[in-house]
Amino acid sequence: MGGVAVDVDTGGVKAPDGGWGWAVLAGCFVITGFSYAFPKAVSVFFKELIREFGVGYSDTAWISSILLAMLYGTGPLCSVLVNRFGCRPVMMVGGLFASLGMILASFSTCIIHIYLSTGVITGLGLALNFQPSLIMLNRYFSEKRPLANGLSAAGSPVALCCLSPLGQFLQYQYGWRGGFLILGGLLLNCCVCGALMKPLVSPKAVKAKDLEQDKQEATEGSGKKKPKAKLLDFSVFRDCGFLIYTVAASIMVLGLFVPPVFVVSYAKELGNEDTKSALLLTILGFIDIFARPTCGLIAGLTWVRPHCVYLFSFAMIFNGVTDLVGSQANDYASLVVFCIFFGISYGMVGALQFEVLMAIVGTEKFSSAIGLVLLMEAIAVLVGPPGAGRLLDATKNYMYVFLLAGSEVVLSAVVLATCNFLFIRKKRSTRSPADKLENITVTDESKTEVCSRPAENNDEEEKGEREELEKETTKVVLKDEKEEGQENVEEPGPSHFEERIGRRCFLSGPIHCGTELESAAPGIISAPRAWTANRDG
Repeated sequence: MGGVAVDVDTGGVKAPDGGWGWAVLAGCFVITGFSYAFPKAVSVFFKELIREFGVGYSDTAWISSILLAMLYGTGPLCSVLVNRFGCRPVMMVGGLFASLGMILASFSTCIIHIYLSTGVITGLGLALNFQPSLIMLNRYFSEKRPLANGLSAAGSPVALCCLSPLGQFLQYQYGWRGGFLILGGLLLNCCVCGALMKPLVSPKAVKAKDLEQDKQEATEGSGKKKPKAKLLDFSVFRDCGFLIYTVAASIMVLGLFVPPVFVVSYAKELGNEDTKSALLLTILGFIDIFARPTCGLIAGLTWVRPHCVYLFSFAMIFNGVTDLVGSQANDYASLVVFCIFFGISYGMVGALQFEVLMAIVGTEKFSSAIGLVLLMEAIAVLVGPPGAGRLLDATKNYMYVFLLAGSEVVLSAVVLATCNFLFIRKKRSTRSPADKLENITVTDESKTEVCSRPAENNDEEEKGEREELEKETTKVVLKDEKEEGQENVEEPGPSHFEERIGRRCFLSGPIHCGTELESAAPGIISAPRAWTANRDG
């Protein structure tokens, strides 16, 4: 669960770890900022909305909650759309939805209209931007992925530092309606960020696809149907590490977003001015800016990266304890100290949460995994802030709100660390995949083929793949024995088994697997040099 995934894009393209990836990272930076900062930034308008529509704290808290619920709950829908249409068009359409929702909200005549426009429409638009941007970031970065995740996550506090005072300024100058209208125009920048998401396409992959289509046309009528690609892969639920992560993350989300939503109202309740109160979010965001990339750098260290799940658990405990201590704040100075420490812990959580998920499932299943995780978290998001608002309405005391939030986050950390220690075996050492291959020779007498593979692999799915490889090996051996003695046999191209062997070796490390097998057993492996070169990547 804490291991490192050395990934190759689903199309067979290795992550470039740079190049156009930096432009993709810039787009992810902006998208992450809008996605996470908006639910907090709109809290600046809550006091005005309470006066305008005569509602309570819990009613206005539903705006942020619905925004986050749409951001999380539409995860599977985003996964299906990305797998069907690609990241770029989905993100550009999402930018239009995000802008439209805020513009419509400026014409609202009741709180329900804001729920539907800002909550549902804008929330859906941000979701269609947020998830595809993370998928593209995961495809463009592998070795530098922790740093890329940290820099991308820093977009949230940067946007919060800008949007919170901007919202306060717009409210004073143009009212909450004018503020919503201008923020809607600002969200059109999501379309620009979507245009930056250039897909990774390899010329070799295009040629291979053309050859495959030619083969399919040549073999029409054979009765074999090509399996359809899965738009949503539920096999990730067979991964114990994924299940533990999902449960822990869902508990964490119950309390993680509560303090930023209520800290401004808390400061106003203590008698501070509106501008001074809104400054707390700016302080929180400013600290968060440096915490996220710093944590990403630390997580990318050779001796830390295999154990990033425990670093993630520590970050959650730090965040929860900060909430518990912050519940005793009774003046502006103590709230400032709370925001500083909350910004550090919140930044650590933000930098690590998706890095841990990427390390668990890898690139190929990440688009489905993140959608399913976000769906599970959506329920918690719907319960968290509104539940805290209901508690505030009942007790009229912010202390209980912060105590509840801190307890939930600490509980999630205990669940993650304990279950990981008890149920997940220790991952392999931090050596590179190429150093951990156990090489099994190929004997001419037994006609046995075994490709070099990782010495230890605890995933049930990869064990199944090994069993498949052994079965296919047996078939190839029997076929080879039957064909012994026959003359003038036409040399075949790479079989399905050889394709699998090449793929395993390509993912295992920079080993010239096809060349080694060809020299060890020329009668069995007869792949052309061009195919071998492609597999060597």
